[in-house]
Amino acid sequence: MSQEYRHILRIVDANVDGTLKTSYALTKIKGISANLANAISKKAGIDPDKRAGFLTEAEIERVEEIVKDPAKFGLPSWLLNRRKDVENGKDMHLISADLVLRTKMDIDQMKEIKSWRGYRHAYGLKVRGQRTKTTGRAGKALGVKKKTFMQRPAATESK
Repeated sequence: MSQEYRHILRIVDANVDGTLKTSYALTKIKGISANLANAISKKAGIDPDKRAGFLTEAEIERVEEIVKDPAKFGLPSWLLNRRKDVENGKDMHLISADLVLRTKMDIDQMKEIKSWRGYRHAYGLKVRGQRTKTTGRAGKALGVKKKTFMQRPAATESK
């Protein structure tokens, strides 16, 4: 029962490390959480503790089918990352580039309709209600006033 071991697997257009356990390896695909990865491996009939490098082609194909449409295989809707979609009202699950593109489109729509979240995104501020008085200062000038900064070089030149 010796199987060929692969260090890197290609699952749903993502490179997955073969040394990881199956449930953890699936989380390396963008859009799949640990809970969803566990549910996928159980639905596919794969031991979650089995190393991903030992998966057969048939098992990989079964995992890809479930990842592409988890609702069709009876996984609960609360595991999906796009419930009650704005456009069609259906529960969907997006992965990899589709997830990134849809998230960007959602943010652009919020900016366009000038919602509060869209305003915060547009100005690079915190969106989810965090404090901003003392945190989130990276990338901004701190404590330097232009007037005093411009007077100093002039004073040093006169000496």
